[in-house]
Amino acid sequence: MKKIILALLLVLGANLTALHAQEVVPADDPRITYVGRTWVENHEVSFDWTATYIRFAFKGNQLALKVSDTHKNYYNVWIDKPMAAEPDQVIAVHGQDTVITLFAAKKKGQHTVTIQKRTEGEQGTTTIHQVLVNGELTQAEPLKSRQLEFVGDSYTCGYGSENSVARDPFKPETENASKTYAAILARYFDADYVAIAHSGMGIARNYNTKFAGWYMPDRYQQTFDMDSTMAKDWDAKQSNFKPAMTIIYLGANDFSVSMQPKYEAFAKHYNRLLKQIKENYGEDHPILCCTCKSHEYLFIYVRDMANACGLKNVTYLGCNPALHHDNDTDLGASSHPNYQGHQKLAHVFLPYVATLTGWELQDKPIK
Repeated sequence: MKKIILALLLVLGANLTALHAQEVVPADDPRITYVGRTWVENHEVSFDWTATYIRFAFKGNQLALKVSDTHKNYYNVWIDKPMAAEPDQVIAVHGQDTVITLFAAKKKGQHTVTIQKRTEGEQGTTTIHQVLVNGELTQAEPLKSRQLEFVGDSYTCGYGSENSVARDPFKPETENASKTYAAILARYFDADYVAIAHSGMGIARNYNTKFAGWYMPDRYQQTFDMDSTMAKDWDAKQSNFKPAMTIIYLGANDFSVSMQPKYEAFAKHYNRLLKQIKENYGEDHPILCCTCKSHEYLFIYVRDMANACGLKNVTYLGCNPALHHDNDTDLGASSHPNYQGHQKLAHVFLPYVATLTGWELQDKPIK
């Protein structure tokens, strides 16, 4: 069996010859598949939304990236296999013009590499400058025919999803987008997915009034999670990503720290988000509006939004506290769902996704 060496090389201005790069490819090369919102400038590709992932394929024995990051992000890496809950390796991306070796082996062969941003926009923006190949870059798997969009908060980001104790404090190292209900659903249906999500965000009120006046309906149309100046730059109609449905899983932060937004304010912002989604994908596009195990008023609010919005194909789903009843096994950092908790969530969402998309249910594990 070929020995795979995965390493993080903190090299500033690295000598490309030392990496035996036979082909130096710009980051926007069409042979590379990006899944998520990205910004291309001078052949470099930048992004910050959680769960953004990239597929590479090549014939050779070495693949590396020349990247920069405004802070420090963590990435899952899979070699020669589909994405799963557990990656083959986790790498950190930080600094300027850093060279990261994703794959190295003694003999050349045909290989695939997928990397996924584990951490959310608050942890920084990544820019890929070049792809360095000792061999030849080939065409990566294109966008799958099945696609899903998720709009959410810390649950959708995978906040603390790798912790096993509810009292554990949050650390970026334990945030893992591949262990969320969204990733689990995408894997079950063999779909690509995009997560427009940020921890602490609400519909009309953020956690403990954080970022007052800047809520998820404001971020939804942004190219970058953390850059509101580029809010008009994202154009869904120009994107190749066409989700079969959108799942909105928001509201917990609106009712955080024993407070709640006024019904009228919640309705105003929720309806704005629904209309934005419909403008992006058409009036027939299905939207599932979900509530978490929060205040009972949240269920009433969201049910009313779905029933009274006047838009086609909008429905709701309410999750009560029994969904995460076992605090010893289902919760990670800061009482957020861990991987087992997210598996339970995925079981609840599964029939709704199947019905609204027309995709068949299969007799296979949900993981």
